[in-house]
Amino acid sequence: MTLNEFWFLIIGVLWAGFLVLEGFDFGVGALLPTLGKGRDASDSDKRRRLMLTTIGPHWDGNEVWLLTAGGATFAAFPHWYATMFSAMYLPLLLVLVALIVRAMGLEYRGKRNDDAWRRNWDLCITVGSIVAPLLIGVALTNLVRGLPIDADMEFAGNFFTLLNPMSLLGGIVVLGLCLTHGALFIALKTDGEIRRDARALATKVGLLTASLAVVLLLWVGFTKGTMWSWITTVLAAVALLAAISMNTKDREGWAFLGTAVTFATAVATYFLVLFPNVMPSTLDGGTSLTIENAASSPLTLKIMTWAAVVFTPIALIYTAWSYWAFRKRISTHQIPKAVAVH
Repeated sequence: MTLNEFWFLIIGVLWAGFLVLEGFDFGVGALLPTLGKGRDASDSDKRRRLMLTTIGPHWDGNEVWLLTAGGATFAAFPHWYATMFSAMYLPLLLVLVALIVRAMGLEYRGKRNDDAWRRNWDLCITVGSIVAPLLIGVALTNLVRGLPIDADMEFAGNFFTLLNPMSLLGGIVVLGLCLTHGALFIALKTDGEIRRDARALATKVGLLTASLAVVLLLWVGFTKGTMWSWITTVLAAVALLAAISMNTKDREGWAFLGTAVTFATAVATYFLVLFPNVMPSTLDGGTSLTIENAASSPLTLKIMTWAAVVFTPIALIYTAWSYWAFRKRISTHQIPKAVAVH
């Protein structure tokens, strides 16, 4: 395996890790209006605080995977980074805004004991948690589908070029997977009425998402698929259906693992279809960006590899420890009365 291939693989792993971990964060935030609706205002507030408590120790660390994927792309494949960010400048800017607004909501929601204050920040959390995965799905699907890139490796389209049927479906599927993943995470981490509600919702959303995901992956497979991408496509479909089945049997842990595998194998499908390109061109006479013509110098890749060997295990150990430390279930009975934090 060459260093170019190694870093293409690493970037794929980083995207898979981001969607597996941040995916349930997005799902929990997007489901605040649905699963956060209780019998009265006080019960609703407790349910929402409970949901946010489940992701409280993890959400900011999970976002690091996205930053690392972007940083690795910039360092290992600068031409890929430059063309991708120029082509998708507006969508990626909107993703950044959504993540900032969402983070502000998570941080500031409890700073004032006022219902209107909390409702407004809840709206920010929900909107940010919907917009970000939707646009990320659109962006990733556009990479696989291909974009109009000219002979100088520059994007020759416009914003509406990105809003094609395949990519819009990709955005909806990623959002649906996040909702399913998030509902299963809530069911896994909570107890009581909200746990039952989350399981029921996960089954409904999961079945709809499964049907759309099958259409998307078959569409990608029949247009650009390889033998290996078909294998991961089948694995993704089986994992999602198994997750739904385990959820109906009250096996939330196995169900959550199933949606995690679905995300990982779906990303694997995308990257297997993409390889050895990183941004295929749809123009006659255009130049596709590949792992060869978009890569940094061999020296840069060697330095990056040694840095990854040293720091990656440290980051993974810390991440695993944080999930182990906050592994227990919680319920609304453990949520105290809301007070302002100064």
